[in-house]
Amino acid sequence: MNLVLAKLTLFIKSQHLVKDVLVTKFFSILAKNCFKMPNDKITYQNSGYFSKLIVDYLDQKAELKSLFNRFPTIENFRDQMREKKENFPFENREILATEIEKQYVNFEISESTSHNIQLLKQSNTYTITTGHQLNLFTGPLYFLYKIVTTINLCKELKIKYPSENFVPVYWMATEDHDFNEINYFYFKDKKISWNRENNGPVGRLSTDGLAIVYEAFLKEIGIGNNANYLLDLFKKSYVENQNLSDATRYLANELFKNEGLVVVDGDAKELKKIFIPQLKEELKNQTSFRKVNETISLLKEYTIQVNPREINLFYIQNGLRERIVFEHGSYLINNTKLKFTEQELWVELENHPENFSPNVIVRPLYQEVILPNLCYIGGGGEIAYWLELKSNFEANNITFPMLLLRNSVLLSTQKQTDKAAKLDLTWHDLFLNKEELVNQKTKEYSEFTIDFSEQKETLKKQFKALYEIANRTDKSFLGAVKAQEIKQLKGLDKLEKRLLKAEKKIYSETLERTTSLQKELFPNNSLQERYVNFSEYYFEFGNKLIEELVKELNPLSQEFKIITL
Repeated sequence: MNLVLAKLTLFIKSQHLVKDVLVTKFFSILAKNCFKMPNDKITYQNSGYFSKLIVDYLDQKAELKSLFNRFPTIENFRDQMREKKENFPFENREILATEIEKQYVNFEISESTSHNIQLLKQSNTYTITTGHQLNLFTGPLYFLYKIVTTINLCKELKIKYPSENFVPVYWMATEDHDFNEINYFYFKDKKISWNRENNGPVGRLSTDGLAIVYEAFLKEIGIGNNANYLLDLFKKSYVENQNLSDATRYLANELFKNEGLVVVDGDAKELKKIFIPQLKEELKNQTSFRKVNETISLLKEYTIQVNPREINLFYIQNGLRERIVFEHGSYLINNTKLKFTEQELWVELENHPENFSPNVIVRPLYQEVILPNLCYIGGGGEIAYWLELKSNFEANNITFPMLLLRNSVLLSTQKQTDKAAKLDLTWHDLFLNKEELVNQKTKEYSEFTIDFSEQKETLKKQFKALYEIANRTDKSFLGAVKAQEIKQLKGLDKLEKRLLKAEKKIYSETLERTTSLQKELFPNNSLQERYVNFSEYYFEFGNKLIEELVKELNPLSQEFKIITL
């Protein structure tokens, strides 16, 4: 019906009937009652936005099963809990809860978050964890999707296993140093940046200069209650806190204060004391280098996400984050004059474990040592590198968590959804790349069949007979026959392309509206969630944005969630 109405639209316009008021009114009523909203499903596997490794993982391909512990199904959590409980020292719980309480000491937290921190002291409590960089004002939308996936999985697990407790954890990547990856966000295509120098762990970075960023945001955002809330949130997060770690904690706590989210900063001496045995193993035996490389050899047909170094640790202090390297019997801190003998390094490790920072290879091990964690939730890139790590966990006798791909979401306004319906677009259409979309819709709109496959097959059959004649008479003709076949097939290709081009001109107005909508929903020809900041939608819809995410996201689903606001 939608396609018929779309063609009727074109016909009416071509006949200039829209000038007739009654016809226009009739068509408006018809369209309103007959256009159907797109309701098709987009799986992660057929979305076109995930790597072969992630698609094969989601499909649980046999060749990957040695790389993960258990696939995340609601039933598999039972055995994961049993294994984690056996391998997680009870005494670590008190250390963990006490340190988290210390990190929250200057923050007002909700009753649910406070309750969850206390629950961590109990042997029947487990965490579900996601991690993320300290992106300015959350960065792209998927920051929210990670956390909501984590929160909703805890709720689902509580229903299935009511005698156990499940705490959602956001692990802040406070020890990262890639400042240029996190120092900006976009608001309605305007890049708002925090420009300054940084050499050390970003979590320890002073918030000096963010008052200027606040003023830049103020100039862009406009007026209204939602605008005032966003400005107040930015100010209280980034201007009124002393470092980026506290600023991010405040922000995450404010956005999810009613959901019991617990924010953890691993850059803490008491937590790293627990990790000393694994740090020593890494420094002395370079276990992760050997084990991860063994795993990488099994992933030859895939793109490797990360490669290990001989020692996967940094030495950090305020303003310093440099690799630890072993040369000529000594441990050196790269790009500095710092140098340790083996014995000196063990003394430094025992007295100042906070100065040792795991890189991307060892950080997951640290996380699982200090948390009673069952499952890590991450994006495609994160899950890809976690799949390299299981053998290193086994070498360190630490339970490997279940790995869950976070929910992905496409947000659409009601106006955009209505527009898709009127253009007879499915969500699958809009997930195509621009050229595929234009070609497909042109072929649907056209009165002709813009596909000469049938003619090509007929031509090939004719030439098959010519090949038989050439074989029976003079085989030297075979080359001439082949050349003529190729020439004529290419001719049909050219005619097909010319017809498609001509039809595109006829339907150019509709195609322009189609590609314009796709550009709105997929900015920069990429997923919306990797570019747009939450403030753009919060400005228009307020807290309905987060409420809808919490309501709609299904953690164990393997489908893109399309949410119309």
